[in-house]
Amino acid sequence: MPENADRFRAARTAAFTESVIREMTRLALQHGAVNLAQGFPDFPAPEELKLAAARAIADDRNQYAVTWGAEPLRRAIAASYQRFYGMQVDPDAEITVVCGSTEGMIASLLATTNPEDEVILFEPFYENYGPDADLCSARRRYVPLHPPDWSFDLAELRAAFSPRTRAIILNNPHNPTGKVFTADELMQISGLCLEFDALCITDEIYEHILYGDAMHVPMAALPWMRDRTITVSSASKTYSVTGWRVGWVVAPPQITASIRKVHDFLTVGAPAPLQYAVAEALALPDAYFNDLKSSYSERRRILLQALEKAGLACRPPEGAYYVMADIRPAGFHDGDALCRRMVEHARVAAVPGSSFFHEKADGAPWIRFCFCKKYETLEEAGRLLYEGLRNL
Repeated sequence: MPENADRFRAARTAAFTESVIREMTRLALQHGAVNLAQGFPDFPAPEELKLAAARAIADDRNQYAVTWGAEPLRRAIAASYQRFYGMQVDPDAEITVVCGSTEGMIASLLATTNPEDEVILFEPFYENYGPDADLCSARRRYVPLHPPDWSFDLAELRAAFSPRTRAIILNNPHNPTGKVFTADELMQISGLCLEFDALCITDEIYEHILYGDAMHVPMAALPWMRDRTITVSSASKTYSVTGWRVGWVVAPPQITASIRKVHDFLTVGAPAPLQYAVAEALALPDAYFNDLKSSYSERRRILLQALEKAGLACRPPEGAYYVMADIRPAGFHDGDALCRRMVEHARVAAVPGSSFFHEKADGAPWIRFCFCKKYETLEEAGRLLYEGLRNL
């Protein structure tokens, strides 16, 4: 590179770093550690789904699908929203199939924000959302979620809104905290969206992974929010196929038209044969979704018990498959340093809480563990943590 290499680096990416989550996966591989950092299962995807993908490939569904999604998948997505939430969605005008929820989020922001618009993020936030806003040259505004229940203060939320607010990003169920937003909280958020004429962009990828009495209510299911909500979701987490990269965006027709144009020039389309397989997965019987909740409830129990035995303080998540653990009761105060020592010496990988906060010090007392793993993987991680943390 020439001496003035900085000349060739875009200013909008100057502050970007490698994903800490994916960095911890690399370190887990390097040290032979149990990976409770990155949220992908180490158990098989459903057999029905794998067979459906194989059939689609054998049937030569191997060329481009329609850019915004194969028709059977769009119709299956619409049927799923009707089945679970009583929502009527037009598969021809309101659904865009994308390469995972990651593309769905950036495509939605690129389609709806202008430079200097403001985007509100609840904090802690999934690490992609900040760079997504930066790529759109939008300004981030932060609203804290307060432990132990990760609730927000309405006055603080109101203060974040302004005439420049274009959108608020709502991740529900929430990564990394496992919070499921209540009906009252959705009402408060929606009221401010109406008052300030703002969009709500919701990431609902964990919509079917819930515990106890927790219920997922899509923001778009509120009638007054139907025309100002963009819903992003995916097959990745519900069906344990994080590597397939098949997701979708549901939005009103005019917004969908803009999202489809961005999607077309970003990726053209999601993998065609996998779209046909996901269409079949969405129609699986209720027993599948009941078993999903039951199996993840047991995984949650195993991990919580292990973390508490190791001396960490945890609040049971209401949804998703992550636990935010407070490291201070175990005598630690720097989550970043702890995670790097833990992966090497205790051979368990987690994610430092600092990666979910814009002020890194705010996340110092926290580390995030995922529990989308085999029961025996979680039990082994618990044994390693109990033995390893005492020696760090």
